[in-house]
Amino acid sequence: MRVSRSTGYAILGVGYIARKKDEKIILSQSISKEYGIPLEYLLKILQQLVRANILRSKRGPRGGFSLAQPLNKISLLQIIEAVDGPMPDSLDLQEFAPNEKFGKNAEIAYKKGVAQARAVFDKTKVAALL
Repeated sequence: MRVSRSTGYAILGVGYIARKKDEKIILSQSISKEYGIPLEYLLKILQQLVRANILRSKRGPRGGFSLAQPLNKISLLQIIEAVDGPMPDSLDLQEFAPNEKFGKNAEIAYKKGVAQARAVFDKTKVAALL
């Protein structure tokens, strides 16, 4: 399981907006400058978070981004899956080696690991990270 750089940026972006939530609207340029993320790249990531209903966006000269949900409702899993898509829950090893005990046991271990990771990420709310 690999988490992309984009997801890392998404987590930083949500954290930045969460820390500044009293300011209502946060400019993407502020996040870009704070973390050295190319602005166009960051905007694409933030739009993915808008589509996932994690953030809201407001267009125009006074536009920017804000949280779409309370901090205690946004989980790391939501952010990860908004950017990288659902975590794969299977390696499909049985497809390639249906009679292989090693493959079957590896698949079981992988599924258990992913389930545990998903549970930790889902339980971890942005509010707890602040």
